[in-house]
Amino acid sequence: MVFGFIGLGKMGGGLARNLIRSGYAVKVYDLNSTAIEKCVALGGHAANSAFEAAQDVETLFTSLPMPADLKKLLLGDSGLYKVMKPGATIIDVSTIDPQTARQLADAAYESNLRFLACPLGKGPAQAEEGSEPIFAGGKKEVYEELMPVLQKIGNPVYYVGDVEQSTAFKLLSNLIGMTNLTVLGECLHIGEKAGIQPALLQELLKDTGADSFQLRVRGPWILNNDYAPRFDVNLALKDVRLGVEMANLLNCSSQFCQLAVEQYVKAQHENLGKEDCAAVYKTF
Repeated sequence: MVFGFIGLGKMGGGLARNLIRSGYAVKVYDLNSTAIEKCVALGGHAANSAFEAAQDVETLFTSLPMPADLKKLLLGDSGLYKVMKPGATIIDVSTIDPQTARQLADAAYESNLRFLACPLGKGPAQAEEGSEPIFAGGKKEVYEELMPVLQKIGNPVYYVGDVEQSTAFKLLSNLIGMTNLTVLGECLHIGEKAGIQPALLQELLKDTGADSFQLRVRGPWILNNDYAPRFDVNLALKDVRLGVEMANLLNCSSQFCQLAVEQYVKAQHENLGKEDCAAVYKTF
């Protein structure tokens, strides 16, 4: 089986390298030549363009920042759907909204292609080591056929339902995580103002109902003033906005998540956009 992989950033790059380490033939492409070279060093094959990466492959992975980027790449008269081998599968691991996922899936099947939405659950370190949770959505028979491949790049792999359910789940996960991070940042600031030593404050919180993934992972980064961009403010803002838009389309309340949007916008305005989303702490 020959694979293509377009988008070799912090998440996509790790997944592509896992495919290569598993012995598959993988054509890789990214706008960043250094990202391509890192995959080629492990045995990947450099493609000169996105079109070259997509041609004559059984499965094409895509990992792009924005839903609009993905639609531009795949759809229309100049999109990759026009050049891909009939019966090939697109596996998108980007964070996109359910409406975009449905549009891409429908257009794929109209082009005699197949589509899986496979958003990811954690960060670049897990993508690199093959322990990235994958939340797959699409036709179940396609998922079952390609599950062994998904298990080579991530673990565990879950089947969530159709593409709408898998992409909605990802947005919900990020809504909860990123909103929790704003509350954590605010309360750490309050605790410090109250005179509690910062390291002690975090250690004690772990033994209470305030414990969370963000406290245990990003809390120490805040303590150490470490804002290296594992998942930056700009991406966090994009994802939370997508989640709030989804809630609005479903006529659901999202008032607390909307407050989180405002805080990430503030962080962006304070020139923190390229720092890790933990930098939202600085806005308090």
